[in-house]
Amino acid sequence: MANATARDVGGEKGVSMDAQRRSGYRWLVLGMLALLSLITYMDRTNISIAAPMMMKEFGFTKTQMGLVFGAFAWAYSLGQFPGGWLAGKFGPRKLLALVALFWSLMTMATAHAWGFISLVVIRFIFGLGESSCFPGGHQAMQYWYPKSERGVVNGVFHGAGQFATSVVPLVAVALMTAWGWRSIFYAFGLVGVVWSVAWWFMYRDQPEQSKHVNAAEAAYIGTGIGVLEAKKKVEIPWGLILGCPTTWIMGAVYAAMVYSQNFFLYWMPTYLIEFRHFSLKNMGHLAPLPLFAGAVGVLFGGIITDYLAKKTGNLKWSRRGVCIAGLLGAAISIIPAALTSNHLLVLIYLTIANFFTQMVNAPSCAVSLDIAGGYAGIVYSVMNMVAQGAGAASMIIFGVLAQRGYWLAPFFITAAILTGAALLWMFAINPERTVLQRS
Repeated sequence: MANATARDVGGEKGVSMDAQRRSGYRWLVLGMLALLSLITYMDRTNISIAAPMMMKEFGFTKTQMGLVFGAFAWAYSLGQFPGGWLAGKFGPRKLLALVALFWSLMTMATAHAWGFISLVVIRFIFGLGESSCFPGGHQAMQYWYPKSERGVVNGVFHGAGQFATSVVPLVAVALMTAWGWRSIFYAFGLVGVVWSVAWWFMYRDQPEQSKHVNAAEAAYIGTGIGVLEAKKKVEIPWGLILGCPTTWIMGAVYAAMVYSQNFFLYWMPTYLIEFRHFSLKNMGHLAPLPLFAGAVGVLFGGIITDYLAKKTGNLKWSRRGVCIAGLLGAAISIIPAALTSNHLLVLIYLTIANFFTQMVNAPSCAVSLDIAGGYAGIVYSVMNMVAQGAGAASMIIFGVLAQRGYWLAPFFITAAILTGAALLWMFAINPERTVLQRS
């Protein structure tokens, strides 16, 4: 509790400090975290561009390709809980440097798959590697940023990942056209190797351990009680964290966002080519539009939730309101995206739907910090474990339905799930109570 209190009041401590005297190194740390998020999404979604060629070369059915996509997602979901524990035990510096190097090598290994089984195994191991990324990133954010900045910080962190998905089609199509689909995995994997080395030298788990952070910035962040004291704690309050209903409800509402998101990340290229009859070139040029809108949506959601919290002083509704609006907006716009026959309108509706879907991302993740009570990595890992399990199911469900010719059914299922999540936000989530507070 002492850890959480010091962190949470960090913003207030810094109010009287001269902003011009702060070193501002935390924003460079945020830049590194944003780059990590970008790399993560590039590595996990590049297979969506290669998928049509891989299906052709290996003779995969859509159901098999859905299982390949799902292999990553199931492993990613299962690895969330251990990832959160590792983030708290070893700290983000060691953990993120190691896992980024590991999954980057596994990204390259994807190019060496020789069939269905090998590809499933490689993607499963790759998913385990990436599973520690966001729990580690959230632990770093709790150490480096006061509560007043968490919406914006999450917006940048998660928005960078969504921005990566808009870049992937452009870069991957160019690489695949020039050197084949295997070149995608070599090029993208190399970027992560470079990041892991840079992170090791640039980041420290405690802001006051960094020579680039001055006293004014350290006071503003609220340092002095953090990972060093956390390591002295006898035990993690697993019972309180896992027994808190909000932890699991947050997993359910975040699952709705991930369920919708995974269509855009994995199946949209195949959907546009096979059902909407876009050419590969047009898909590469136009598919980034909904994905870029998602990146804007994440950042917008993070900015607006912090703005509303400061303006109204009501943390509960500043988080709830943004998420409810995003979920209902996505549910409403995803239906006409499925029903219209006009190519331009398809892209417009998909763009709007992904903007609203991702508007939910940053406020949801900010709540995982708000309620964490100093255990951000663990709380986020539980939330994301539930969400990614649903995301894995969505990829398989879409593949099975598409193979049977039911291209529209997944959109109606998604709309219903998004609406249900909006109702949970309305009645069941209170970000003003931490997991350590007994009901």
